[in-house]
Amino acid sequence: MSNFFSSSLGRLRLVGILEGISYIVLLVCTTIKYTMNRPEFTKVPGMIHGALFILFVLVLIDAHITYRWSWQKSAIAFLASLVPFGNFWADIKLFRD
Repeated sequence: MSNFFSSSLGRLRLVGILEGISYIVLLVCTTIKYTMNRPEFTKVPGMIHGALFILFVLVLIDAHITYRWSWQKSAIAFLASLVPFGNFWADIKLFRD
């Protein structure tokens, strides 16, 4: 676990995984919200996901600068974060050393 915090890429991978999980949890909670008419189901997961998404973007910018990634690679990583399971794909295809 300490390897994740030792580099910008490690932090990006960790935050990306956490953000991806929070996105999936939010999608499940949104389904529950609309099928069971329970709007409170998305309040906390939504805030957590929002905070993790902002953190992901900041860590992505840090990795972009640190590793001198092309704008294309960083844009693909950002766009992948907008798609369910996209962060997991980006972790495998873009963020592995």
